[in-house]
Amino acid sequence: MPLRQVIITVLGNVDSGKTQLLDTIRSTAIVKSEPGKITQSIGCSLISIDIIKKICGKLLRKVNLDIKIPGFVVIDTPGHASFTSLRKRGGNLADIAILVVDINEGVKSQTLECIDILKQYKTPFVVALNKIDLLPGWISHVEMALLENIEKQKENVTMAIEKKLYEVVGKLGELGFNAERFDRVEDHTKQIAIIPTSAKIGEGLPELLMVVTGLSQKFLEQSLKVNIEGNAKGTILEVKDEKGLGTTIDVILYDGSLRQNDIIVIGSLGDPIVTKVKALFEPIALTEIQDKKSKFRNVMEISAAAGVKVSAPELDNVVAGMPLRSCLPDDIDKVKEEIKKEVAEVIIETDKQGIVIKADSLGSLEALTKILKEKNIEIKKATIGDISKKDVSDAEINYEKGPLQSVVLGFNVKLMHEIKVPQNVKVLSHNVIYKLIENFEKWQQEERKKLEGKEIENLYKPCKIQILKGYTFRQNNPAVVGVEVVAGTLKAGTPLMKKDGIAITEAKSIQQEQETIEKAHKGKQVAVSLPNVTIGRQVNEEDILFSAIPEDQFRKFKEKKKLLSNDEVEILKEIAEIMRNHNPLWGI
Repeated sequence: MPLRQVIITVLGNVDSGKTQLLDTIRSTAIVKSEPGKITQSIGCSLISIDIIKKICGKLLRKVNLDIKIPGFVVIDTPGHASFTSLRKRGGNLADIAILVVDINEGVKSQTLECIDILKQYKTPFVVALNKIDLLPGWISHVEMALLENIEKQKENVTMAIEKKLYEVVGKLGELGFNAERFDRVEDHTKQIAIIPTSAKIGEGLPELLMVVTGLSQKFLEQSLKVNIEGNAKGTILEVKDEKGLGTTIDVILYDGSLRQNDIIVIGSLGDPIVTKVKALFEPIALTEIQDKKSKFRNVMEISAAAGVKVSAPELDNVVAGMPLRSCLPDDIDKVKEEIKKEVAEVIIETDKQGIVIKADSLGSLEALTKILKEKNIEIKKATIGDISKKDVSDAEINYEKGPLQSVVLGFNVKLMHEIKVPQNVKVLSHNVIYKLIENFEKWQQEERKKLEGKEIENLYKPCKIQILKGYTFRQNNPAVVGVEVVAGTLKAGTPLMKKDGIAITEAKSIQQEQETIEKAHKGKQVAVSLPNVTIGRQVNEEDILFSAIPEDQFRKFKEKKKLLSNDEVEILKEIAEIMRNHNPLWGI
């Protein structure tokens, strides 16, 4: 059985040099090859093994690598968003990934997200530690091999490379990956290879391609076996409106062959779409790639692995990331059921409690679901498309049972026009999964504090007050006196006790500058009316009074201790001490 091309995706932080890396590989390949050797497929570049041999040159001869793979399909839309769209059943469509990290910036938040997604899909990867040409003092020697070039640099430059490289090694170590510079890797099954590169100059690119070729050859050979005579299996990369063709789909084929007039079954949010291939297109040779009006040529058949533009009826409701299969007329029902099952594994909708999530493609939704599940975040509903009124309603239903789940998370989608979001629903959207989840966790934390605050809001506040000398305005019925709040908060209606632990009165009302107020904080001097006591009998001027907190409320405060100030915690300790003079187990 022949081997298909290795499908490679390039991902990393914004501005890390992903696009430049691909552009330089392409232009290097054009310079070193005859025209037409590399063709530009839809959304990807097809690079033959002959081109790789020419770029890597003596490096491959040095390691004595007998190459059997026919080449690479390098995904041409770099970034985490496209990577998550590239799915097939049981994992990611990419066989191997190149994670681009800016040597001067190191691992950033978007890089962490890329690593998280790679981990979720168990996709092997190498690290291109890019932009070495921007290190202070770096002198380029394009004609030299990378390691020879590094040795030629001044000592301060080589030390800077080592320092930056091991910062990345350390960060990957924290994330559970053992990494090392490519020439120092002892076991490729246990260590991630890091290759210093300059995408702009081209330094390190032969070494990068050599490492990826070697890894693919050694570890991916079994998974690259493909039946090119069989029915096509692919993933929708993009849906486009083409002038003169209507709606078309860009497809990455990873198995079998697709022919004009073949019946195709495409996954959707409802019933799978069954249609027939009207036309297949592949772009002309790479010599035309710089032309923005790049033309496509019609082909009758195309085999995996490749990118192809498909024109067919009934494509209006197709979304990116969905599976595509070709089949014989008798197998339509069977293939529809298989595809339904595959889509259902990702589209989650249950009656259980959980948040609502939306994404722009099936692959993005799968990646988001996987990361949330790993964090033990329950999902009630997960589907594709912009956030609708129904999504907001589904989130609102959660509020009574779980206010912290009354939320809609949207990845790369927006809230539909004119939808009013109720106060008890939170809608969060972002185009970086990592940031979306970070914002969600932050919101949950803040909301939890608010909810817990409400729980203790109706309890009697811990407070300690002193009756001021010379400020008795009325002796009884009720007594009205001036007090100072020594600690905590005095709230109207709070029962009060002396140091003997017996509640004798309450702060019936509080006045400040002849205005009635609900509460007074530490340091404030206010007038308080105290029923059922006479000044000079039950209480005296300069007496200290405490809030007489019931035992069940004391226990509630203990549970929510983190919501209290240090001041309030200290008063509660004093109150417990007073009460335990009567009952040693009080509040325990």
